[in-house]
Amino acid sequence: MIQVSDLSLSFGTKPLFKEVNLKFTPGNCYGVIGANGAGKSTFLKILSGEIENYSGELSVDKKARISVLKQDQFAYDEYSVINTVIMGNRPLYDVMIEREELYSKADMTEDEGMRVAELEGVFGEMGGYEAESEAGILLSGLGIDTDLHFSDMKDLDGPTKVRVLLAQALFGNPDVLLLDEPTNHLDLESINWLEDFLSKFENAVIVVSHDRHFLNQVCTHICDIDFSHIRMYVGNYDFWYQASQLVAKQKKDEKRRAEDKAAELKDFIQRFSSNASKAKQATSRKKMLEKLNLDDLPATSRRFPYVAFKAERECGKEVVHARGLSRKIDGDNEISNLDISIHRGDKVALVGPLNQHKSMFFDLLAGVVEPDSGSVEWGSTITNSYFPKDNGSYFTGNESIFEWLQQYSPDQDEAYVRGFLGRMLFSGEDALKPVNVLSGGEKVRCMLSKMMLSGANVLMFNEPTNHLDLESITSLNNGLAAFEEVIIFNSHDHQFISSIANRIIEFTPSGVIDRMMPFEEYLKDERVRALRDEMWHGHQRVMI
Repeated sequence: MIQVSDLSLSFGTKPLFKEVNLKFTPGNCYGVIGANGAGKSTFLKILSGEIENYSGELSVDKKARISVLKQDQFAYDEYSVINTVIMGNRPLYDVMIEREELYSKADMTEDEGMRVAELEGVFGEMGGYEAESEAGILLSGLGIDTDLHFSDMKDLDGPTKVRVLLAQALFGNPDVLLLDEPTNHLDLESINWLEDFLSKFENAVIVVSHDRHFLNQVCTHICDIDFSHIRMYVGNYDFWYQASQLVAKQKKDEKRRAEDKAAELKDFIQRFSSNASKAKQATSRKKMLEKLNLDDLPATSRRFPYVAFKAERECGKEVVHARGLSRKIDGDNEISNLDISIHRGDKVALVGPLNQHKSMFFDLLAGVVEPDSGSVEWGSTITNSYFPKDNGSYFTGNESIFEWLQQYSPDQDEAYVRGFLGRMLFSGEDALKPVNVLSGGEKVRCMLSKMMLSGANVLMFNEPTNHLDLESITSLNNGLAAFEEVIIFNSHDHQFISSIANRIIEFTPSGVIDRMMPFEEYLKDERVRALRDEMWHGHQRVMI
């Protein structure tokens, strides 16, 4: 279907890809992974034809229709939602519009009548009569209410527009589907629906994603971008990760043995190069040393930050009580008369599609906003640290990362702070970068550093994995799984929730559902499902 032969691409003097050879065939889903800046999105743009200034050859079946998840949320503002989806099959959409324009005429000429007849045949062959129904099914599957299907795109909010563009990419059974971060702005229900859709999709899918659970559920192959090469592995993300860890260990052992051998050779040369009886051996070993290139043994270009939280003291039995908590959000949205108590040992995941409610609950717990009524009472043994979803207010100054973090450090020693920053991938000159120019991922790593230095025994996170690459998500996931005190967090990352939470609190329009159980058990529990049906009754049916 798609074959890449000896593909190379450079930006300036920096090679992004070197001699890439890959083949993508129908019936498989290929997950493209790599460190930030490795070229994942660029590779998809090459496959779609958006980028052409590469060397090598890209061969695509002439009959293949390639569908791409568009990134411009405003490109379709003048169109209806349903028509935007149908545009995913542009030839069909063009036939549909021409057909509608001709039918709208009060009087048709004979030629126009013949053209209509011709268009009717083409329209039927292309599945035009089922187009609206198919588009509606895709939109509903992605959590977009039927009341919005014939609205204008300009009237939708950003996250809903992204879902419409995803429906557009999926529409019309394309031969090749290119998806760049398709789970962004999707709730867990919509992600589950997309996983099911792609698992049944019979053509080729090539997807970039930071969602490990998603990659595990849909991928048959992993394409790993590292050191400007792309290597394809059979299997899902977990299989690749385990295999890569084994290879990394082997490479590390090889490099250590090579370094030991190099040290031994250098020592021999130094000791015996002036000794006439040993000069021949020293010369031989020098030649061996010259051939020994440690750079030929790279393990990986990926860098994992060191994420570990250590509480200065254990939590007491009572952590925090929210009593009769109420707060207006906007419009008809509000938190009303909420009673929740968090106890020692709780790892609480806040779930559900009511993101504003969850964010407001965090802000109330952290004291960022005051309740309209009710109270938040923290235990006497508790110190908390909060990661807000929008952390931009922390990074408005022009101080360096080092200066920014030093103000939160209990140890003001420069070497200590710099060492800490190094573990969080801010080494050397990076530590002197002004905080007001940081990327989203860099800001997250700064916030995590601040929280690690706090020594807090209650950690609160509102969508902490946004903007992070897979390596940083994995490090954060491992760090929180090892934390022995209390965590309250919100995430759309299925694996993140499953591996950390022992308690689930779901916000619904009728109140909260609070269950002391792991996430997978919560999803499958029949009593929870029945309660959810009751709590969502009369509202748009949305899963987690």
